[in-house]
Amino acid sequence: MNTILLIPTGEGVGLTSACLGMIYALDCNGIKAGFLKPFSQEDQEHLDRTTSLFGHLFQSKTVQSISHEKLTQLIAAGEVDELLEEAVSLHRSVAADHDVIIVEGLLPNGQDHFASELNASLAQALDAEVVLVSTADIQNPKKAAEKVDAHLRQFGGATSNRTAGVLFMRTRGLTEETAQIPVAFDPSLRPTEEIAKFTTELQKYNRYFGSSDLPIIGLVPFSNTLSVPRTLDIANVIDGQWVHQGEAKTRRILHSSLIASSIEYELNKFIAGELIISASERTDVLLASSLATSNGIPLAGLVLTEREAPAPELLEFCQSAIKQGLPILHTRLNTLETAQRLSNFGNEIPTDDTERAEQVTRFVSSHIDVEWLKQHSNNAATPRLSPSAFRHELVQKSIAAKKRIVLPEGDEPRTIQAAAICQARGIADCILLAKPDAVHDVAKARGIELPAELAIVDPDSIRDQYVAPMVELRKGKLNELQAKEQLQDTVVLGTMMLALDQVDGLVSGAVHTTANTVRPAFQLIKTAPEYSLVSSIFFMLLPDEVYVYGDCAINPDPTAEQLAEIAIQSADSAKAFGIDPRIAMISYSTGTSGTGADVEKVQQATQIAQQRRPDLLIDGPLQYDAASVESVGRQKAPDSRVAGRANVFIFPDLNTGNTTYKAVQRAANVVSVGPMLQGLNKPVNDLSRGALVDDIVFTIALTAIQAEQQAAAK
Repeated sequence: MNTILLIPTGEGVGLTSACLGMIYALDCNGIKAGFLKPFSQEDQEHLDRTTSLFGHLFQSKTVQSISHEKLTQLIAAGEVDELLEEAVSLHRSVAADHDVIIVEGLLPNGQDHFASELNASLAQALDAEVVLVSTADIQNPKKAAEKVDAHLRQFGGATSNRTAGVLFMRTRGLTEETAQIPVAFDPSLRPTEEIAKFTTELQKYNRYFGSSDLPIIGLVPFSNTLSVPRTLDIANVIDGQWVHQGEAKTRRILHSSLIASSIEYELNKFIAGELIISASERTDVLLASSLATSNGIPLAGLVLTEREAPAPELLEFCQSAIKQGLPILHTRLNTLETAQRLSNFGNEIPTDDTERAEQVTRFVSSHIDVEWLKQHSNNAATPRLSPSAFRHELVQKSIAAKKRIVLPEGDEPRTIQAAAICQARGIADCILLAKPDAVHDVAKARGIELPAELAIVDPDSIRDQYVAPMVELRKGKLNELQAKEQLQDTVVLGTMMLALDQVDGLVSGAVHTTANTVRPAFQLIKTAPEYSLVSSIFFMLLPDEVYVYGDCAINPDPTAEQLAEIAIQSADSAKAFGIDPRIAMISYSTGTSGTGADVEKVQQATQIAQQRRPDLLIDGPLQYDAASVESVGRQKAPDSRVAGRANVFIFPDLNTGNTTYKAVQRAANVVSVGPMLQGLNKPVNDLSRGALVDDIVFTIALTAIQAEQQAAAK
């Protein structure tokens, strides 16, 4: 077990982001990393910010920091040894189940004059390797080198066994291309050429920079996109009161504008992500903001300054915008005071802003040298498939597959954004079925950059060519007139494109029901030759492992034969995504401890599945706890190779499966990916109507991998 202590060279270097990014990079490579912040520098009793964000992001617990009050008291009393002993005790309590521990050091600030000396003592007490975290400007290597050099001396210089490397954060001067926000860990974003050039410049001031003695383990670009607060976060900053909070928790302030002159000269400022600031008496600004919102432009919000909030009658007139979530704040500060306070607003990530924390974490991790991490993790164990690693593998496999995925809901905003991301990152070649003008209007209103390669196909321009093939596919079940009518539905149209091998997969469901998405697939794609039914699975991203749940979306009450087939389908799907399947057939009874028709069905299904696929580890009936908890499994099914270590759970009916997946998802705050349909001749996948952009991206990736797997099997 290795310990890596991250020590900042000053305030504002992005220490929290550096710690979380390093943990995420390790996690994506199957290395289980723990986190420890021994000393808090915040005057509060509850968990400090980094510790709290670590818990949210990785669904993992760590110990509470020694309070700042206690820290300063012990320092003042000269009890440094006692302080370090307590830090070592905290470290040992975290170290038990981890391959590597990331430790956050103290910030050298005007308040805590002892920070640098205590960091050096902490490194020695924990026997930790030290990574210095600093900022840099590509155009000013001398300043960057001097800042690092000043802190190296505390650890014996660049050649000391204690110093392990330098991580440059918030680097200015890198090209815009390096500032893309990845959807998962993406080491291809690491700017290797820039690192080599910058290293050459740094070596003019210290020849050890970039050597094995002092490697540069990351050059993380500054990103305006990742420094954006939510609209919710500014209320206290400007002493604001909510007129209408709306979607303040999810909207982000990309930029802000003061509206001072006549409205006709200011209309160019009403764009996606803009925070509009104006005096309260400017009713024209309120009306313009409402009209922009009604036209589909997601403003960050509207701040009305001075005097009184808008009259209820005026707000009633703006109900359309209010219903669409436009955040409206009122403050008694004047316009200039408001703008000044916002300009001085810090860019620390609030503890409840997990969306931004995830983005920052993925971004930072993608710029860290993976080989360095592996060398310093001392990980001899078999890499585990963590949720982060699963998503990373998902993206990498889909990029390698290079498949074409049709999106029938082509003018839906989340779908457009997901398609743009997938196209730009190479996750899939996407085809949006929609009027091109409608897609471009949505993209313009929401600030979405559409890649030139992204295909937008007008359904009206291609619909007629599918009439005859559809009649042929459903011979005797519908005529030409009925086919024309059904092809008005873009899901049916997209399914026909898939049936004729013009695309490799289909994803729908952001605005359609599951039935709308699945029915055309049943009729036109049909089941694969080796299967008699279509089923579904969810990938449940637990903190330390990925579970597969099936069937939780399609079959209400499968027979024993069907349940066996669902188990086999689910096992093969698990294998395709890097999971070595251990299949538990779930029941309310383990083994022969219970009786009844439901238990007998599961017993029979287990026997059928074992006979059909002797290569698979399948056992049942097993109660859920006997399947998932090692101690219970040993007690209730001591001879089972699955009990206590199952990772594929097959539920006896839809009622049990759907209820369990939702209970686990909500109660344990577990991210689920799916449902993924299995058993079809070609991949079709359904979305939740509440799906986030990331959900759609990962479902497109799933679909691409399924298509590749099916192609390889032919």
